[in-house]
Amino acid sequence: MINSDTKQKYWNNDDELFQLVRNELYTAVVGDIMDKLGLLQQFLPPQITPLNDDLFIVGRAMTVLEADVVSEKSEYNPILNKPFGLMLEALDDLKKDEVYICTGASPHYALWGELMSVRAKKLGAAGAVVDGYSRDTNGIRNIKFPVFSYGCYAQDQAPRGKVIDFRVPINIKGVIIKPGDIVLGDIDGVCIVPWERETEIFMLAIEKARGEKLVQKKIEEGMTAKAAFELYGIM
Repeated sequence: MINSDTKQKYWNNDDELFQLVRNELYTAVVGDIMDKLGLLQQFLPPQITPLNDDLFIVGRAMTVLEADVVSEKSEYNPILNKPFGLMLEALDDLKKDEVYICTGASPHYALWGELMSVRAKKLGAAGAVVDGYSRDTNGIRNIKFPVFSYGCYAQDQAPRGKVIDFRVPINIKGVIIKPGDIVLGDIDGVCIVPWERETEIFMLAIEKARGEKLVQKKIEEGMTAKAAFELYGIM
């Protein structure tokens, strides 16, 4: 177990951590470390993919809970009388390096779009991950805002779904995401790093990633895969 004080070896704050992650890490190596630590259900469903293959996302989770609706009005819940529920409030509450991560809706309409991307980028958000579809794809690509979703589908959420809460724990297909957890995504998927284990996970992931580069060099020089694994424990 790595002591939290060891964190000073590599980073001192989120800015330094996230830059280190962008420079050296990727979902596969971080996922491998979490597997070894017994955190076996940290990857979101494989249907959630980046709008562009080269997108990379890392930031703190700003969790959003959406629900399907069949009526524009509610006699008992004032939140449901708002056009998007609490979606606008959630969007405006995004902080620097946070990821808007949303679930709860059926996959029959888009949970993210271009104007949301413009606002999120203005606030310094790191990106958006939605358990459903996104739309306005060309516009989002033009402003180069990282979005991960099921894909492109234009049907709007306005008459079909509303945000009912945010900054609360959410569950995406068995993966629990808490506000402040670290969201990491690339072409291979999206994984969630629990905030209370992040120092240990990222320290070990950095060591593994650097070790993998050494093993790659040795294999390129002619070492067998078996010998490399026996010597370095990495493959």
